[in-house]
Amino acid sequence: MQFLLAFVVVAPLLGAVAALLPAPPGLRGRNPGQAVLRHGVTVTGAVLLATLALAAGFDHDHPSRMQATTDISWIPALDVRIHLGTDGISLPLLVLTALLTFLCALYSYFKLPAGPSPKAFVALVLVLESGTLATFAVLDLLLFFLAFEMVLIPMYFLIARWGGDRKQPAAWKFILYTLLGSVVMLLGLLLIGLKSGTFDMVALATDNGRGLTASVQVVAVLAIGIGLAVKTPMWPLHSWLPDAHTAAPTVGSVLLAGVMLKMGTYGFVRILLPIAPDGMRTFAPYLAAFAVVGIIYGSLACLALARPGAKGDLKRLIAYSSVGHMGFVLLGIATMTPTGVNGALFANIAHGLITGLLFFLVGAIKDRYGTADLDTLAGATGAALYGRTPRLGGLLAFAAIASLGLPGLAGFWGEMLTLFGAFDPAEGLNRPAFLTFMSIGAFGTLLTAAYMLIVVRRVCMGEKRDEPHPVADIQTYEFAAWTPLAALTVLAGLWPAVLLGLTDPAVQKLLAGGKS
Repeated sequence: MQFLLAFVVVAPLLGAVAALLPAPPGLRGRNPGQAVLRHGVTVTGAVLLATLALAAGFDHDHPSRMQATTDISWIPALDVRIHLGTDGISLPLLVLTALLTFLCALYSYFKLPAGPSPKAFVALVLVLESGTLATFAVLDLLLFFLAFEMVLIPMYFLIARWGGDRKQPAAWKFILYTLLGSVVMLLGLLLIGLKSGTFDMVALATDNGRGLTASVQVVAVLAIGIGLAVKTPMWPLHSWLPDAHTAAPTVGSVLLAGVMLKMGTYGFVRILLPIAPDGMRTFAPYLAAFAVVGIIYGSLACLALARPGAKGDLKRLIAYSSVGHMGFVLLGIATMTPTGVNGALFANIAHGLITGLLFFLVGAIKDRYGTADLDTLAGATGAALYGRTPRLGGLLAFAAIASLGLPGLAGFWGEMLTLFGAFDPAEGLNRPAFLTFMSIGAFGTLLTAAYMLIVVRRVCMGEKRDEPHPVADIQTYEFAAWTPLAALTVLAGLWPAVLLGLTDPAVQKLLAGGKS
């Protein structure tokens, strides 16, 4: 188990180095570009298998205990250690990251975005995977920061070199926002480590803030929270996200929405809730207020983009929907209750599955029609995907209703649990304020349903028209890349205990100060 977790973190990095080296003569094949893409599929597939083996060997009877741990001294002067481990909170995120990266590598093998060398593309995707997996596996504050930052450069180049229109401004906006937020976050992490005498996240969580004064906790939560909120992204620090998604290639959007946004909310749960509970209690009402504003703002922005004549980009609309969905995650965290935090973690996974599928589908539509503009796609009577490409249209409708939170699909449980958490927040929080936040969040679910149904009506419905060049329906490689996401969306919706059985004991222990 120790070897598996270390392999999961390190293997993509080694694979990235190998991708840049000349291929051995026997592995070059007829097309060197396809050979390196095949290398990417192989490495990400091996990492996914190792992650699934890790999940199979995980002690599901004790998900609150750190398992597969490695603890090696790295910088003795600062007591910084190479400390790895996984519990019921991080294990689902490790599996989600490995799955989405493998599906992106598989999709890219058949549909590589236009841009420079395939070698660089594969290497960047693998470095991005290594950094994301490390973020969810490390248990040292400084290592967490290094892993948190490791993903920025690969995503910058994926947007800047393989993106679409206005890719350079979008890439610069992404890197500037996230780097500035990270600088502030580093100050907060150093403050906690120096004041408490350790950077070990397990020891700090067990101490539960007892070694930190209230003022230190408040300053630390403010500094670290800003950095995490930028990555989440929380309104009003979200403005880099729509530009980045609109310009990014399909696999870039899938990885950005599916796994990178989860790094911010994971930091709130893993670091701030257990290590600085008094500081979190001070800022929880403000965090919840920003969260529900983000829910309403994201929904209204999507409604504005979806209306006829708005020239709304479908990728941009889904990006704004992510602002709303991540608002529910932040609301659940702000309640500081097991119900709310479990709902936030469930919504994290559901968003990764559903929004990842949506970006895959929109990318396929853009490839077929040459545009993601809603007005162009809809035309006079609708794009009529049901008539032209029934499987593509049906899957888009499925992903849309999953995103709006239809009961029986994954999107439902996270939103419901976060609203239940807001109904009865943690002791010491203002219940009337959280009841107001709950009501606003519930109204946001209605707005989400409105814009998603408008998108389905405009893009999927309409009269089928004879065309000189018929549009292809779902191809075999697309079916292979998308089916796991659709199947897991149904599985998580019908059997939520698969996730909640992992997260709940770990959350209970985290909120109780390391006591099971």
